[in-house]
Amino acid sequence: MSQTSQPIGIFDSGIGGLSVAYAILHQLPAELLLYFGDTAHIPYGTKPASTIRRYSENICRFLLDQGCKLIVVACNTASAAALNHLRHLWPDVPIVGMEPAVKPGALATRTGKVGVLATAGTFKSQRYASLMHRFAKEVELLENPCLGLVERIEAGQLDGPETEQLLRSIINPMLAAGADAFVLGCTHYPFVQPLIEKIAGPDIAIINPAPAVARQVERLLHESGQLSMEPLPHHRFFISGKDEDGHFKRMAKTLLGFSPELISGHLI
Repeated sequence: MSQTSQPIGIFDSGIGGLSVAYAILHQLPAELLLYFGDTAHIPYGTKPASTIRRYSENICRFLLDQGCKLIVVACNTASAAALNHLRHLWPDVPIVGMEPAVKPGALATRTGKVGVLATAGTFKSQRYASLMHRFAKEVELLENPCLGLVERIEAGQLDGPETEQLLRSIINPMLAAGADAFVLGCTHYPFVQPLIEKIAGPDIAIINPAPAVARQVERLLHESGQLSMEPLPHHRFFISGKDEDGHFKRMAKTLLGFSPELISGHLI
């Protein structure tokens, strides 16, 4: 297999990274994707950083063993805990991570107040502290770890009354405090972006970092001469848990527009 036809490896704790996979497919439709969702260990946001580093290292090694030419850590919590560790282990592999879009949020706000929806693991990380120091000196960040939201999204409860009630309890206090921009600091949260927009209203900026990640992937592959030009790739998707009721496959089809080849129960 030539370098250009090798897959892009993408991993997340579950379905959240599909929002990043969608952005990459939109930006680079000729690229082959190999996705790994660590559904057996979800959620990542409440786990120790050392545990997330171990999971991430094992998944990254698996993706590289499958011949991936670039790795996308499509999880803010895993990026915060493990990105530097992975880059140290594989210095010759381009590894793209996620981070809350604090800089775009600071640029978008007119009131000087930005709502940041992330996980506890992301908020506690040095990576997030660095973003605050570099880009948020002139704005106020209103933070919420959105407890229980990832689990509801994983269960496919994207627009029901209980999910709406949870989101209103998160968003309304931020709106009352003057927030006019919201940063989606977890790759799961774009799944409920329509509901967030309904609650926040039309004048509020909602910032999803996935398109920027896709552009970074394109830039790195272009610089290394590894962009694929081969049409109609055959993507492969793995999850570490079971998909006995076909839930993951249905969610993937809803977001991506096709039903992927799925190998479940691939615990590594």
